[in-house]
Amino acid sequence: MTTKTFNFLQRVKNLRNEMSKKNIFVSLVWDPDNQYYLSGFRAISYTRPILLFVYEDKLEYIIPALEELHAKEKSLADIHHVYYEQNNYIGKQVTYHHHFQEIIQSWPKNVKVGLEKSIVPASVYDDLLKIGAEVVSIDQDLINLRAIKDENEMKWLEEAGWLSDVAITESLKNVQAGISELEFDAIGDYKLLNVAAEKYPNTVVGYENWTCSGIERSVMPHLYSGTRKFQNGDVVIHSRQVWVNGYRAENERTFFIGTPNNEQRYLFDLAIEAQRVGIEMIKPGVLAKDVDIASFEVFAKAGYGDYVNHRIGHGLGLSEHEEPYLRFDNDLILQEGMVYTIEPGVYVPGIGGFRHSDTVILTKNGCKTITNYPRLADDLIFS
Repeated sequence: MTTKTFNFLQRVKNLRNEMSKKNIFVSLVWDPDNQYYLSGFRAISYTRPILLFVYEDKLEYIIPALEELHAKEKSLADIHHVYYEQNNYIGKQVTYHHHFQEIIQSWPKNVKVGLEKSIVPASVYDDLLKIGAEVVSIDQDLINLRAIKDENEMKWLEEAGWLSDVAITESLKNVQAGISELEFDAIGDYKLLNVAAEKYPNTVVGYENWTCSGIERSVMPHLYSGTRKFQNGDVVIHSRQVWVNGYRAENERTFFIGTPNNEQRYLFDLAIEAQRVGIEMIKPGVLAKDVDIASFEVFAKAGYGDYVNHRIGHGLGLSEHEEPYLRFDNDLILQEGMVYTIEPGVYVPGIGGFRHSDTVILTKNGCKTITNYPRLADDLIFS
C-alpha cells in the first residue's frame, strides 16, 4: 500500500487544525491505529514502543531499528529517531526513552502537549509533567476525525464486506456434524485467501474469526474457536472480521445444525427483528442511543430483556472495535460517513445464543449494508 491510497496529508492537516484551536505545540500519538491513520505506517508488533510526534510543520517518529526501513518506506514522517537493541550499539540510544527525553527537553518551557490520555503509559505522562508541560487530551479529536470515512475508506470497507461474505458462504457450504470449529473456520479462510490473492495484488488483506458452537458455548459468544466438533442440535455463532488496506468489515451469523426447537427458533427470529429495527433506524440525524434503545425494546417487550448483555453495535474502520459506540447513554448525533456494526444479541442459558452482525455505512438518507449473507432461519438450518 502506498500513501496515494489515502489522503494522509489531509488527515494530518485536520489534526493540526484541532491543535491550533487548543494552542497545542505538539501532539504525541501512541495508539498504533491512530499512527497509521495519520502517517501511513503500521508495524506488526508494538512491544517495542513506537511514538509519533505531530508538530505544526513536521512529523517525527521514534522507532526501533527493526522497523527503520519499513517506516522510512511507508510513513510521511520527516524525521525518524532510531533506537537499537544489540550490544554492538552500546553508547547509542538503546531504548525509546533516550530519544524521548532528548526531544521533550528541547521543547520550549510551559509547552502545551496533546496526548491520548486514555491510553498513554503513566510513565510518559509523568515525564511530561516533570518538564512543566501542560497536557491536554486529543482523544476525542482523533475519534471525531476517524469516525467520518471518506470515499477511499468506504471503498475498502465495502471490499472487506464482500470478502467476508465469500468466506462465510464457503464455510457454510460445508457445514456438517462431525467437523470441528477450527475446520469450519479454515474452509472459509482458505477460500478468502485464494480470492484475495487473485483479486487484490500487492494489497494487505487480513482476517480474524471465531466460532462458538453448542448451547453452552453460544451463550458466551466471544470465545476462540477450538477443537469441539459440531453436533446435531447445536446452535452456532460464527464471527468474522476481514480487512483490506487496514479497513475492516464485521460479518456474523447464527445457524443451526439440525432443526431448532420452538424457543430457539423464536429467539432467532427475535434477534433478526431486533437487528432489522436497528438497521432501519440508523441514519444521519438520529441519536446513537436511540438506535440501541429501540433494538433492546424488541427483546424487552418479548420478556427477554434480562438476557441481553451488550450494546447493539460499535464503530468500525481501522480497529476491531472503535468509537463512537451505539450505546443507550450516547447522545452523539449520527452523521453521514460513519460506519457501524448492527449486532443485537440475546443469550439464554440452556437454550443458546443468537446474534447476527452486519456492517453498515451511513448514507445521506439511511444506511448501506456491506455484508449480505442471508439472515433468515430457512437459510441457516443445516442437516
